[in-house]
Parts: sequence; C-alpha cells; structure tokens
Amino acid sequence: MVVEPLIVALLLAAALMHATWNAILKSDQSDRLATFGIIMTTGTVMGLCVVPFVPMIEPAAWKYLLTSVTIHIAYYFFLLKAYSYGDLSHTYPIARGLGPLLVALVSGRMIGEHLRPQDIAGVLLLSFGLIALAMPLKNVVPRPGSRHGLATLFAMLTGVTIAAYIIADGLGVRAAGPTFEHRISYIAWLAVIEGPWLLVLAAVLRPGTVWTHVKRTWYRGMIGGVVANVGYGIAIYALVLGPMAHIAALRETSVLFGALIGTLLLGEPFGRRRVAAAAVIVIGLVLMNGPQLI
Repeated sequence: MVVEPLIVALLLAAALMHATWNAILKSDQSDRLATFGIIMTTGTVMGLCVVPFVPMIEPAAWKYLLTSVTIHIAYYFFLLKAYSYGDLSHTYPIARGLGPLLVALVSGRMIGEHLRPQDIAGVLLLSFGLIALAMPLKNVVPRPGSRHGLATLFAMLTGVTIAAYIIADGLGVRAAGPTFEHRISYIAWLAVIEGPWLLVLAAVLRPGTVWTHVKRTWYRGMIGGVVANVGYGIAIYALVLGPMAHIAALRETSVLFGALIGTLLLGEPFGRRRVAAAAVIVIGLVLMNGPQLI
C-alpha cells in the first residue's frame, strides 16, 4: 500500500514542522525544560479548544491514548537529556531515524503489516546511515561516559520511545471511531492529557526562576507548540491512511530538515561524512515508502 500524494505532501510539511520545533527547543540555552513545558501546554490549550466540538472517542481507544501519554513522558526525558549532551545535527537524526526502523521491524508481528523486499533494503540503509551518523566527527573513539557517548545513548533511547508511541497512537487513532471527527477527537484528547506536566515539573524543580523564564520567552514556546501539535496531529491522522512503518518513515524525513537546521542556523559542525550519512538515511526512508519496485 502506497500513501496518497496529498498525504505525502502533508507528512513532508509535518516533518519540517517537527524539525522546526526541535530546533526552537535545542536553541534555548537558559531553561529547556520550561520551554518544552510551554510547547506542550500550548497543545493542551489547543486541544481544549477542540474537544467541545467533536464526539468522544470510543472506549477501546483510551488504553492506547493513556499508554501513549506514558511513553511520551519517557520520550521527553530522553530527548532533553540528548539535547543537553549533543548537537541537534547529531542527536536528532539518530532519534528520528531509529523510530521508523524499529516500527518496521516489529509491525509485522504486532499489527500484521509485513515488509516488502524494498522495505527491508530501506531498513538496511537506515541502519548503515545511523551507524555512520553516530560516529564522532574526529577519528577518535569516544571514552565511556563522554558527552558524545551519552548524547548517542539518549538519542537511541529517544528513538525507542518514538517507535513505541507511534504504534500506540496508530492503534489508538484507528480505534477512536469511524469518522474524521472521532480521529480529531483522539488527537485533541492526547494533547490535553499529555500537555501540562512538563511545565508543572519545571515549576516544582525551579519555582524561583521558571516563571521569569516563561514571561521572557513565552512566545518561543507558543510558536513551537503550535508547530509541534499541528505537525503531530497530521502524523497521527495519517496513521489511519497507510501502514505505520511507511507513515513513520516518511515523517522522519525530518532528519534531513533537522540536520540542515542544526548546521545552517545553529552553527553546529556537520562534515561531509554526516552529510552522506543523512542522505543515506533519507534514501532508506523514502525507499520504504515508495511504490513496489519488484
């Protein structure tokens, strides 16, 4: 099953949105937790504006929604840790590339969506690109516990949680109900329930400084929140319209956007090898979502 061109275009837009809000978060040097909290709380406000106008999701969908919220909490932790140790152009491609790779590997057994030969080729390209991207820029082996090693570890853990919440949300939005409005309701309720916790945590950990930070930089988090929630809403809805591995793979072309933003706008080093590795990852992702070749 190949995804329709309109959905492909929407997913590419969602990929750019995802890379954009991650760049906003990574570029915050003062209090990333508070900024992330504003991003997510913006989603809560957006969700609350939607839920009065859509039907309630089916009872069967709630277990997936609550599972997704739990996984997202772990995702937030690993993502913040990855960004605290490494560059966007290093950590972002690893995390986002690993997610669809894992979805492709487990989707056949878990949800009956089996891989084509070209999907397997795409998985192998992803693996090769991830290994090349994860290597340090200089010809040295990082010491155990080094910042590079920790950045790679937390980026990989982030990728595991990405795969987990993609599957949870894919199953959840499919169980939410038969209509477009039911699926929008699932997206809105997910935003409502998962949104405020990071900002609450930031207030508990740093009560003396967090509100000063919010007053000074609220607009950055709000812009990031609108971009993040619209982008992920598109991705969740698309999970109804095609195989999860293909949707996840196409969305994660954001790795290229993330690498370019990190290099061109944030001034992070990239190097020719990482350019080649990012290109291989994107080729693998596109191959997994392309039409039947054999």
